[in-house]
Amino acid sequence: MNNSERLAEYLLKVQAVQLSPNQPFRWASGILSPIYTDNRRILSFPIIRNFVRDSFVSIIKDKYPNTQYIAGVATSAIPLATLVADQLNLPMVYVRPKAKDHGLQNKIEGYIPAGVNTVVIEDLVSTGGSSLAAINSLREVGANVLGLIAIFSYGLDVSNHKLGEANIELTTLTDYITLIDKALEMDYITIEELSVLKKWRKNPDNYYSSESE
Repeated sequence: MNNSERLAEYLLKVQAVQLSPNQPFRWASGILSPIYTDNRRILSFPIIRNFVRDSFVSIIKDKYPNTQYIAGVATSAIPLATLVADQLNLPMVYVRPKAKDHGLQNKIEGYIPAGVNTVVIEDLVSTGGSSLAAINSLREVGANVLGLIAIFSYGLDVSNHKLGEANIELTTLTDYITLIDKALEMDYITIEELSVLKKWRKNPDNYYSSESE
């Protein structure tokens, strides 16, 4: 079992990812989805938490050895970014989706000088909107964003397009296809449900509405 498969198994075992092809979840965006992801759950399991931390550290050392800053996307990636920054002995900031409406009205919390090489950490990437907003905020203050790393990505075309246009490289520890294949192997889903999960990813905005017509 490779590391991507191992993490997929971990996520399923602790129910950080739940699959329900026949009774879909509703995302905040309104999209009906057969998958619900809550990677905050791994923080309660030290073995998985450390596995994710060490995997992120390994990616940064290998792909971005000149990293000077770690930036976490609020709120779910803040603890992950903290763990990674501590392990690498690097400074860290986190980026809010919008500026606070009180106090200093910060969007970026912490101190980050212009020109520093920065790696952005996310817990997951769905449409890519929140990740790109954080990256743009960092670029606005002069940070040089080297890349984006996340635990998991759905691999949706919309996120690939957005990040590609922004010239951002995304690296994930595991992905949607690995996860659903592992779910089948572990008898979490049937082969028929696997087919639904694969079809949904090709048309996430309209899959369930078209099925009901």
